[in-house]
Amino acid sequence: MSLKVAVIGSGSSYTPELINGFLDRVDTFPLTNLWLMDISQERQEIVGKFAQRMVQAKGAPFAVHLTTDQREAVAGASYVITQLRVGGMEARRKDEYMGRRHGLIGQETTGIGGMAKAMRTIPVILNLAEDMVELAPGALLVNFANPAGLVTEALSRYAPNVPSVGVCNVPMIKMDMLEELEKRYGIKGDPRQTQLNTLGLNHLSWHRGLMIDGQEYWPQVLEIYLDRLKAEENPPVEPRIVEVLGMLPNYYLQYYYHTDRKLAAQQKWPPSRAEEVMKVEAGLLAQYAEPDRTEPPAELMQRGGKYYSTIATQLLAAHYNDLGETHVVNVRHNGTVPGWPEDWVLEMPCRVSRSRIQPLPAEPLPPVCFGLLAQVKMFEILTVEAAIRGDREAAYQALLAHPLGPTGDKVQLVLDDMLATHRAHLPQFWGA
Repeated sequence: MSLKVAVIGSGSSYTPELINGFLDRVDTFPLTNLWLMDISQERQEIVGKFAQRMVQAKGAPFAVHLTTDQREAVAGASYVITQLRVGGMEARRKDEYMGRRHGLIGQETTGIGGMAKAMRTIPVILNLAEDMVELAPGALLVNFANPAGLVTEALSRYAPNVPSVGVCNVPMIKMDMLEELEKRYGIKGDPRQTQLNTLGLNHLSWHRGLMIDGQEYWPQVLEIYLDRLKAEENPPVEPRIVEVLGMLPNYYLQYYYHTDRKLAAQQKWPPSRAEEVMKVEAGLLAQYAEPDRTEPPAELMQRGGKYYSTIATQLLAAHYNDLGETHVVNVRHNGTVPGWPEDWVLEMPCRVSRSRIQPLPAEPLPPVCFGLLAQVKMFEILTVEAAIRGDREAAYQALLAHPLGPTGDKVQLVLDDMLATHRAHLPQFWGA
């Protein structure tokens, strides 16, 4: 039986890690044809051919095909993975410096940078979804393209016939938790039998429990992380916040809780994070191009995205093999969080089986968290409408709604700058 997976945006420097994930699971995920698609012929030549050498060196358990044709890649696929970046790393750099010149957070998934990236990305992903309906009906779309939760919100609302799930590496903090539990308390846990209790939005979530073989170890985890935070001179989040909430905020919440610190850090650029990654990627691509190389270089870990291949391939294996494993992913919650609008896409634990990815019942977050989450969710919904319709008024409202957005007298200025900066990738706003 043939099993085809398509990767859209395969020129990414992450792809070799994904290849290793598939190679590690050939016994449980019998992949036969992996199609790597990217619009950049140059990136395909480097990354794609390196991927082919990696697989060949391991006895070629599956075939690796390269293409710049999305429809060819998708046709007949059982799974489609998206890891694309519209506008490349240069667009990310522009987002960062756009934030800085307006005195706002410049970041690829948070604030105005996340909004700009979403508006570039959503139309491209929905075009892919249309191809999947025609050429790969029933295939699961696994989206890693940032902002992952916001893109999944768009898929949920405008491509309901395409099964989709948004995935991020942040929930793999449980690997660090398990390592620290064993180091301090001698508590050992199998990651596959460990469940992280997380709820929120992608890059706006709170961790609040860790079950190992059915036993709760959250008090021990909190103690470990509080000690770590108290030992840092400038912790990403104030220890008192963790003590009061009894929860561990997602790393990205520092942009909301400590905005002043992040704004001050931006003043030290260059290099911004995009510029750092550009330098790392240049080195990685040079090594990927080495004709005798068949293993990813150690420098790949500097790129970020740790555990990416583990998350992606474990999720596909759980789905394909009907394992019923619990994974923290982004899906429409469908009423599993009492009192919250049923159509919201949330990042939360879900049971993954062949028939569906089922969100598990979850207690709502306390008001102090929900207030922020609800405000950002309104921003997300408005951004989806703006991206799809090229609606400038919806875009204006999205900026006005975001807690990290500009003041009222600067909203139009920032919006005009955003649309002009990325005009080439936002044709829907320019009558095209």
